[in-house]
Amino acid sequence: MVAVRARPLNQREQEYNEYEIIRILDQRLVVLIDPGYEFNQNDVLRKNRNKETQYAFDFAFCKNEGQVEVFQKTSYFLLDGVLEGFNATVFAYGATGAGKTYTMVGYGDNIGIMSRTMNQLFNLIEKNSQNNEYKIMVSYLEIYNETIKDLLNSENKNLDLREDPNQGVIIAGITNVQCKNTQNIMALLKIGNKNRSQDSTNANEFSSRSHAILQVEVQIKEKGQAIQQQVKFSKLSMVDLAGSERAANTQNKGIRMIEGAKINQSLLCLGNCIQALSEIQEKGKQNQFVPYRGRFFRWQLQNCNDCQYITQCTQL
Repeated sequence: MVAVRARPLNQREQEYNEYEIIRILDQRLVVLIDPGYEFNQNDVLRKNRNKETQYAFDFAFCKNEGQVEVFQKTSYFLLDGVLEGFNATVFAYGATGAGKTYTMVGYGDNIGIMSRTMNQLFNLIEKNSQNNEYKIMVSYLEIYNETIKDLLNSENKNLDLREDPNQGVIIAGITNVQCKNTQNIMALLKIGNKNRSQDSTNANEFSSRSHAILQVEVQIKEKGQAIQQQVKFSKLSMVDLAGSERAANTQNKGIRMIEGAKINQSLLCLGNCIQALSEIQEKGKQNQFVPYRGRFFRWQLQNCNDCQYITQCTQL
C-alpha cells in the first residue's frame, strides 16, 4: 500500500512568494499543475503543452488532514496482522524538508505515526490479554553513511550485521529494551531522537542525515495448560528515511555532499528492492532477483522479504 501526503507551504516558501501546484482529488488522485501555467496563460508555447500530470495512490492526504487521519489509513490496519505473527514495515519517503519526520515522529501534541501505532498496539494487546501473553522488545537505530548506530546507546556507533540460524540477519550488540506500555516506547523515542544525525542545509534547516528505524519485536504465546503451547514471533519496523536531495539545490560541499550522495544512492536501491519484492508477492516471480546493496538493505529488506504488509507514506 502506498499513501501520499501533501504539506502546506512553510514560512520560507511563503516569504519567497511560492505557490502550491498540488491538488488532491477523491483521496486517491494527485494532480500536479504546470508550475508556470497559472502565471503565464498568455504564453502561446505553454498553451500547447499538457497543463497537469495525474498520479493515483491507495490514499492521498491533502495539507489539511492531520496526524490522526494519516495514522488511521496507513499503519493502523497493520497491527492485527502483526499480532497474528506477520511481519510489517512502514516507510516514510520524500525529498528533504517534505515532512517525513513530522509524519513519523511528530512534535508536541501532534505525535506521529510511530507513537500512535505503539499506542494502538498496546490497546490491542490489552484487549487480547485473556487468551495470549505478549512480550514486546524495542530497538531504535540509524543508518548513517552505511554505518549502523544504536540510538539508545550513543557509544554503539558502528555495529555489525551477523547471520543467525534462527533469526536470520541480526545486528550484533544492538540495545533491545522490553516495553510494557506506550510510555516506555515514547521515552525511548525521545532518547533516540536526541541522538539522531541532523544538520542544516539550504533545502532544510533541520535535515535528517540518516535513516532511522524503530523495530518492535512481538512474541505471542497462547495461554493454557497444553503441553505444546503455540508461540508466534513478528516484527514491526517503522522507518523514517533520510530525505532525497539535489546537490544543486542544497549547495552542499565536503562531508555534506558525501552524505547527500550516500542518501540518494541508498534511496535508489530501496526503490529497486521494493519493486522486485512487490513483483515476487504480486506476480509470483520467485526467481526474481532482489538487488540488496549496503548494510541497511541487507538487514532491513531481507526482513521485509517475508513481510505480509509493506506500507509507504510518501511526502510531497
